[in-house]
Amino acid sequence: MINRIAGVFARRGYNIESLAVGLNKDKALFTIVVSGTDKILNQVVEQLNKLVNVIKVVDLTNEPQVERELMLIKVNVERDKLPEIMGLVRIFKAEVVDLADDTLTIEIAVRRQKMGETAPFLGFSAAPYPDLEVTIPSTSRLSTGVDAINQNSNESSGGDVYPVESYESFSANQILDAHWGVITDNDPTGFCSHTLSILVNDFPGVLNVVTGVFSRRGYNIQSLAVGPAEKEGTSRITTVVPGTDESIAKLVHQLYKLIDVYEVHDFTHLPFAARELMIIKVAANAAARRDVLDIAQIFEAQRVDISDHTITLQLTADIDKMVRLQKMLEQYGICEVARTGRVALLRESGVDSNYLRGFSLPV
Repeated sequence: MINRIAGVFARRGYNIESLAVGLNKDKALFTIVVSGTDKILNQVVEQLNKLVNVIKVVDLTNEPQVERELMLIKVNVERDKLPEIMGLVRIFKAEVVDLADDTLTIEIAVRRQKMGETAPFLGFSAAPYPDLEVTIPSTSRLSTGVDAINQNSNESSGGDVYPVESYESFSANQILDAHWGVITDNDPTGFCSHTLSILVNDFPGVLNVVTGVFSRRGYNIQSLAVGPAEKEGTSRITTVVPGTDESIAKLVHQLYKLIDVYEVHDFTHLPFAARELMIIKVAANAAARRDVLDIAQIFEAQRVDISDHTITLQLTADIDKMVRLQKMLEQYGICEVARTGRVALLRESGVDSNYLRGFSLPV
């Protein structure tokens, strides 16, 4: 399905700036950022709606929205510059996920504009964020998949809190369960979820070419995140694919045959930092609001929007923590869920998170 959607853009020469796919047992939600005129993008929406398994496509460009981008960035740090870098981490409300002798890995989840503002300070290219220099109204965010609520809200006056639909028109549907489909148990056959990091040339259609390798060999992509890499003109694709070590090694070999693929790394058996960003809208009236906020505080989720009948939360964590939060909130009614898919970087410190989770905390 990912290959079919990417193909619609590739055949029309569109370069996908950012793509996030959140998958669960039987549904998927695609969030895509692509540039183009309103007329042409309307034609793309029509073509996407013709795909058999596409339920709904919404252009959110001119709609009130809560948007976030997630980035893991590894920075070369000299010891005498570490206090300065840590100051920037606090200013941009980032989190340190790994610290080695000469590198620092940082997690940051903010609005697109604020993400671009960090570029000069953290030393990565700001080219993917042209809205820092001039507003480009033709950049559209397409949401493809299942939506629980049709929003007809008034324009926001600014910030991250927006007016929402009236209480009388509200209805809550359980549209996404907490079954994420990632294989975590030890399988005697060696079948498990593999995390691949692919560095590619950034040009229209490259995603379609890469995902075509997966689809032609019958691989089921469980998670996919695409975004700008550290150098201008390159993109990094992070994907989770089930398979044995032998079959994934053959897949990596096939990916290296593609002209526009620079690097392919299988992080599965190496120490790596992995994060996903989830935005979840929960049905919560005045009576249930305090309980939902208490749960959010326990899971260190941030409140990004609130109305008289819903609360929208943002959580950046690993997949296990996301599953637990979603299960805790199911009793109140989950309206909508959007996920980025997994992003990952190797831990230069060599700390193995899976190994540490095997130890019980002292009482």
